[in-house]
Amino acid sequence: MSRKFILVVAWASLAFIVFATLSPIGLRPHLASVSLERFGAFALAGVLFGLAYPSRFWLVLAMVLGAAVGLELLQFMTPDRHGEVRDAMVKVAGGAFGVGLSLVFNRLIGAVAPQGDDLGVVGQLTAARARVGLHK
Repeated sequence: MSRKFILVVAWASLAFIVFATLSPIGLRPHLASVSLERFGAFALAGVLFGLAYPSRFWLVLAMVLGAAVGLELLQFMTPDRHGEVRDAMVKVAGGAFGVGLSLVFNRLIGAVAPQGDDLGVVGQLTAARARVGLHK
């Protein structure tokens, strides 16, 4: 898995969240309880963005939480959707959880190097595989 792949998946997850949040209510996908979907979607986006940009913790956190609040506010501009503080809080909690989880994972594998090396999870795994002769 390459860093480019994680970047694409992270941005695709955000695009899907935008669609699900702002599309007409009839087009909104349903997988589980609404609160679990909200929490899970932003937790997944938080993990993906945290893995894609491992040395940009505060920027990723601000972006994911800003997207949660911003999309909730944008629902006021759609005719059949409505933003609620409770929904925004669930999304913010999910996003913060996901970004925090990515920070823990990045630290466990040493992806956030003190010199500011931005290899990330994928780069670290690729470098480790190269050291043992599994990747050319």
